[in-house]
Amino acid sequence: METKQLGKTGVYVSAIGLGGMPMSLRDRPPESQSISVIHRALDLGVTFIDTADSYCKDESDKHHNEQLIHKALQSYKGDASHVIVATKGGLMRPNGNWTRNGDPKHLRETIRTSFEALGGNKPIDVWQYHAPDTNYTIEESLAPAKEAVDAGLIRFVGVSNFSVAQIKQARDVVDIVSVQNQYNPWNRQPEADGVLEYCENEGLTFLPWSPFGGGSRHTGLEDFQVIAQLAKEKGVSVYCIVLAWLRSKSPCVLPIPGATKTNSIEDSVSAVDVILSDDEVQRIDRET
Repeated sequence: METKQLGKTGVYVSAIGLGGMPMSLRDRPPESQSISVIHRALDLGVTFIDTADSYCKDESDKHHNEQLIHKALQSYKGDASHVIVATKGGLMRPNGNWTRNGDPKHLRETIRTSFEALGGNKPIDVWQYHAPDTNYTIEESLAPAKEAVDAGLIRFVGVSNFSVAQIKQARDVVDIVSVQNQYNPWNRQPEADGVLEYCENEGLTFLPWSPFGGGSRHTGLEDFQVIAQLAKEKGVSVYCIVLAWLRSKSPCVLPIPGATKTNSIEDSVSAVDVILSDDEVQRIDRET
């Protein structure tokens, strides 16, 4: 598996990670199936797994995905000591909805619970502030993360759904190694708002969430002629083409596709070998 440095940390992780979210939402697969997917990802060389305290059904189920990932790592028969788990905090799931909560008191509590859910015997590898809450300043909301770094509960800090200006504010509070924003061929805001360029220039890892567009878009990739044609020409899936497109956009991009089946993560990992020419990237850009 190809590797790349996480930010400027000196820590290297797999060039394609695994997103844990679909393993814990309302239509989650059986636990044994999810654990098999995580184990298969590790077998394939995946060493970066993305999760969040809010990857769950609702508030009564909070931290489900973190606990699941920890259980999978503990039961893995190989060496999982080098696997980096990146979690997030700052979103709530009342009745299955998504709401923001940047209250420092809440973030302090959820960092501690995430630490315990992930095993409680070493710092959280990466903790990311899930989305800025306008009820609190970024300085207020990230103060608990800085405290947790100093206390040995968190190793590295990232942010999610942040603008360039907000990333700069965050970096005044605590060292930031990664940014996780939505990015796919149909939502290219990181190209337009300067976040992708900023991450590349500043040595921050960019984690694109919803790489396949989510929802109905995810199931209709074959309807996009250029993507389908390139997949046919290269003998790979349409999903591989999209992941290759993301990777072609900047060396700082580390895709984290979700998976609930072993063949899905096997397919995603194979995208590391798919290379798109500049012309092919431009063809996708024009179509989408």
